[in-house]
Amino acid sequence: MAHTFSELVIEGVLLAPFVTYLAMTLVVIIVLRPLLHVVGFASMFSHARIAELSLYVTVLGLLMLLF
Repeated sequence: MAHTFSELVIEGVLLAPFVTYLAMTLVVIIVLRPLLHVVGFASMFSHARIAELSLYVTVLGLLMLLF
């Protein structure tokens, strides 16, 4: 069974489903940032930005698997 991908259409321009996943991941990360700040996520790692990027990639992968 083949999975059909629905493209995002903005003013007649077709965008790949990957762009939609990127936008959804950005929204999830923006919602999670205050919670991560309260938990002390940045203090757990020596390079907090790299850890945050890794979290972004992980959430992106999970969203791609789920949808």
